[in-house]
Amino acid sequence: MQGAEPAGAGIPKSPDAFRTIGEVSKALAVPQHVLRFWETKFPQVRPLKRGGGRRYYRPEDVALLRHIRHLLHAEGYTVRGVQKLLRERASRPGAPPLVPDTIEAESPLAPEDRARAAQVLDELCVLRDLLRDRTRS
Repeated sequence: MQGAEPAGAGIPKSPDAFRTIGEVSKALAVPQHVLRFWETKFPQVRPLKRGGGRRYYRPEDVALLRHIRHLLHAEGYTVRGVQKLLRERASRPGAPPLVPDTIEAESPLAPEDRARAAQVLDELCVLRDLLRDRTRS
């Protein structure tokens, strides 16, 4: 049957749910091969790998990838510069986390509302990056 949606389509995932590489790629507007490349360059990104090499990203991996994308694309860092920044941050005891939580776990929002808010935030980040790219051209 053509056009049929997969089971569970349209039901938002919990903010704590693991994401596939396709979901992360779409949310961050970054091709899947770039995410795999970043895994080789940033050992802090450690998705779970299941049978057949399928990757499942934890929410903290997605937040870190979003931050890496921001540093590379919006801030103009090089891969080496981001590596250095992440290493320096990890070596400082008591340093605040490099990737702040965008939606607090103690949020008064219901889980489905937090999931929707996270989805909207992802979309806004993509739009912001698209607008920045247009103004640079």
